[in-house]
Amino acid sequence: MLVIGSDHGGLTLKMALIGYLTRRGIETSDAGTDNNDSVDYPEFGLKVAEMVSCGSADCGILVCGTGIGMSIVANKVPGIRAALVTDVFMSRMAKEHNNANILVLGGRVLDEQKACDLVGSWLDATFEGGRHQGRLNMIADVEKKYCR
Repeated sequence: MLVIGSDHGGLTLKMALIGYLTRRGIETSDAGTDNNDSVDYPEFGLKVAEMVSCGSADCGILVCGTGIGMSIVANKVPGIRAALVTDVFMSRMAKEHNNANILVLGGRVLDEQKACDLVGSWLDATFEGGRHQGRLNMIADVEKKYCR
């Protein structure tokens, strides 16, 4: 299951992505927000990141105005590798080299078609492992060192 969340700045794009994911036959859970009222993005970024971190979701997508805030908050959660992407190459590499478990998008910087292309690229990519796994292990060691 894929969990998706947004703040008010990402709501419109999030709703379009839910439609895209549904058409692809991907089970989704919407972690909010559900209206255009101003909200604090850390609440929704944390909710999605915690669901992925604890295993109640396989992966996630976060959308805020630029994607910057959501990527910052999600990457504070141990085990999360949230990647803010703006093109198909970055999206594919986020999975192939970094095994990103959360994709982050900017609702005010991407149009619907581009965002769907980015999500599709990420979903269709496969983690390559090998030397990249060693690098992920190094990142996990950093988490262990600084997370108490």
